[in-house]
Amino acid sequence: MCLILLAWHAHPRFPLVLAANRDEFYDRPSAAAAFWRETPALLGGRDLESMGTWLGVTRSGRLAAVTNVREGSATPAPGAPSRGKLTTEFLYGATAPADYAAAAFAEGAAYRGFNLLVADRRALWWTSNRATGARRLEAGVYGLSNELLDTPWPKVVSGKQRLAQALESGVGVDRLLALLADTEQPGDAELPDTGVGLDRERELSAAHVVSAAYGTRCSSVLIVDADGHAEFAERSFEPHGATGETLTYEFALTI
Repeated sequence: MCLILLAWHAHPRFPLVLAANRDEFYDRPSAAAAFWRETPALLGGRDLESMGTWLGVTRSGRLAAVTNVREGSATPAPGAPSRGKLTTEFLYGATAPADYAAAAFAEGAAYRGFNLLVADRRALWWTSNRATGARRLEAGVYGLSNELLDTPWPKVVSGKQRLAQALESGVGVDRLLALLADTEQPGDAELPDTGVGLDRERELSAAHVVSAAYGTRCSSVLIVDADGHAEFAERSFEPHGATGETLTYEFALTI
């Protein structure tokens, strides 16, 4: 994922509201969101190159999502494991979010730069191997892109504002998908310098990235209400931003 906007216990009716865009090369093989055949309780898209996921949720309410940390000048460690392993192993298991986040941080040197969010119905934790440890997130609205949590990149700042507005005036799948579809690019003075050059910073600066070879591959929305009813939607995109199919799933979380 390259943009995750998340409201955690910030609304009396909806303890979890998540809206996220996955940016990736279009030629990287991926499967659309579905319940996995070998793990029927797990819902998420799948990276068919490493067989992990960027975002997944289980019927018991376990949630995991990952973004990379953009480091344009960094040389990837040879043989580094896929960051999708971090999410998948949490979703497969039963380890508490606090313990899993601490372990992921402790093992983080093996991976390229990552941000990891893990949650169950009781707690939400964030960690990064470019931070100083794991952190429990209290009730609030959070934003995550390709830097540390709540780093004020323009799409993180505007995305959090728009998510907060949606919480006040009406939470819904269509509104959250529209929020994620924003292709406006900020001015050059607002752009970060992550070592990829100004043209590339511009291209990656919008919430929804559009180009021929790399861009927003899918937008995902997850809404969980106070009764444990979950609604998940994924809208896919093709090169140059052409809209693909929208998949929706509704299910009750188990106790």
